[in-house]
Amino acid sequence: MAGTDLFIRPASGTSSADWLRLSNADISVIISRRMTRTVLHGGEGDDLVDEGAESAIYTVKGEMTLDEYKEILKMFRSGQPYIHDPFEERDVKVVFSHMEYDGTENQYHFEFIEDIR
Repeated sequence: MAGTDLFIRPASGTSSADWLRLSNADISVIISRRMTRTVLHGGEGDDLVDEGAESAIYTVKGEMTLDEYKEILKMFRSGQPYIHDPFEERDVKVVFSHMEYDGTENQYHFEFIEDIR
């Protein structure tokens, strides 16, 4: 979703004032089912077991200032933040799996994995 605001807050945040807004972000999401696959030797194929859980992976790209980067870096180092999922309109506890920041171009690239509780 291009041109959307990313809202992120630290794990310790409890009020609406704790949310940081990164404007004009490119946000995409991939959702996968978890399953176990057993190959049956000597049998006729596979045995698939749907474990029912879903894992969402959010990729977010855009531009931010150095001060915004410093705030995000604090969240990266202090625990699991929350983001607002613009597709489902809900707050999601996530883990930073990847973080890049280009200080020359002020470009960032984050990857978050949803924490399924």
